[in-house]
Amino acid sequence: RYGVNAFKLYRLPTPMPGEVLGLLGKNGIGKSTVLKIFSGKIKPNLGSCLDPPDWPEIIRHFRGSTLQEYFKKLSEGRVKVAYKPQYVDKIPRVVKGEVKEVLEKVDEKGVLDEVVDGLNLKHILDREISILSGGELQRVAIAAAMCRKADVYLFDEPSSYLDVKQRLIAAKAIRTLVKEGAIVLVAEHDLATLDYLSDKICILYGEPGVYGVVSNVHGVRVGINHYMEGYIPDENVRFRSFPIHFKVKTPTSSWATAEPLFEWGEMEKRYEKFTLKVHEGKVGKGEVIGILGANGVGKTTFIKLLAGVEKPDSGKKPEIGLTVSYKPQYISSEYEGRVGELLKSVAKDEFASSWYTTEILTPLNISSLLEKQVSDLSGGELQRVAIAACLSRKADLYLLDEPSAYLDVEERLNMARTIRRVVESRGSSAFVVEHDVFALDFIADRLMVFTGEPGVKGIGYSPTSLRDGMNTFLKEIGVTFRRDPTTYRPRVNKEGSKLDRLQKEMNEYFYTAVSEEE
Repeated sequence: RYGVNAFKLYRLPTPMPGEVLGLLGKNGIGKSTVLKIFSGKIKPNLGSCLDPPDWPEIIRHFRGSTLQEYFKKLSEGRVKVAYKPQYVDKIPRVVKGEVKEVLEKVDEKGVLDEVVDGLNLKHILDREISILSGGELQRVAIAAAMCRKADVYLFDEPSSYLDVKQRLIAAKAIRTLVKEGAIVLVAEHDLATLDYLSDKICILYGEPGVYGVVSNVHGVRVGINHYMEGYIPDENVRFRSFPIHFKVKTPTSSWATAEPLFEWGEMEKRYEKFTLKVHEGKVGKGEVIGILGANGVGKTTFIKLLAGVEKPDSGKKPEIGLTVSYKPQYISSEYEGRVGELLKSVAKDEFASSWYTTEILTPLNISSLLEKQVSDLSGGELQRVAIAACLSRKADLYLLDEPSAYLDVEERLNMARTIRRVVESRGSSAFVVEHDVFALDFIADRLMVFTGEPGVKGIGYSPTSLRDGMNTFLKEIGVTFRRDPTTYRPRVNKEGSKLDRLQKEMNEYFYTAVSEEE
């Protein structure tokens, strides 16, 4: 309990050595609190915040459970903890120096070389921490935690800023800690990554910012499906009034014939060390195109070419007599003033309309933030406000760069729905750059795939159907997905499994038929 009328957390998960336990739940429901308790940063105060108990009392409280032994060791300083914090973009303010120096300082196990290979960090070892991108910082932070010699490893959202391939690589790397017999706890919103990474799942439910309850431990598939259903049968708790189900889309060709909003020809953009080639394409009114590809192959550059921020060096530049609204990948909270003032300044007269409330404020859950200062918002709140600000402008083309970073599962689906509804009602179009396969599966009509060599060259292909696009992309990274028979959610196949081999032979990397669980 954080205070008399403040957030309270009920129950704690019981992680076992040699297993990865995933924590799944909304933002503000206590996942980071759980990690802080296990790391010893805060003590469980058993509900009395005015007169907090000391360790012997806490240990007595948990007697008869595995947590008793854990807190006993923790209180005696016999538990070594390695912790990867949630907001990696704040690391450069605290840590200075080259990547290699920083990692050498924490390499207590002598595994630096393996970890660097496992996370593909070789090429950035000589770089200064201060100039790294979000994805690079994330991988360095994961590497730093993995190099420490610890009994307990805690990872808070290890997938933000990483592309799909890097997410699975990071998940594989984190899984290697299990062999050491360590306890591994991971809080994560990307369900595909969590599914691939965890052995067991704990669901956290309750009311964000008010209270959170930790569920019993479940197997991974069952746990995630309970979360999607919004119901935990063994505790008879319904924590969401509706289930989240994916619809298996049939490959659509309707967009190919829809009235195009605008077209672009082949373009090339050359920088000192990077070249981007884009094939021609067109986008229809009311269409949402998902953009998928590794970090550093020119997705953001393409968005800037469309927005007219950058000019192509050769080829036909998009003839845009169109108005464009853009949400960048990294959002700053520099704006001085309240959220309401910011949105009013962008939405103008529409701000007071009932349409604005129903289509933007309510689904993105912003009404409660209107009086807050923009500079005081958390990562997820800031992201929602930035999406709202982008959609508040009347535009023909909406460009959103990674709108799901820091959002939880429900917020991601609300974000996807909101973008779709606004685009349809305004007869405009949207391009969404996204690494979360779930969000893309939910939001995109067609996909534009980018391939190439990160930081050197990139190729953007013409938009294709969701299935073909996913196939092209997943084939390049060598990963196959199947669908869960209950919720139809995409699941990563374990490498080398029967289904993985079969789908690769069939050349079906994103399998849309529903498979029986092995």
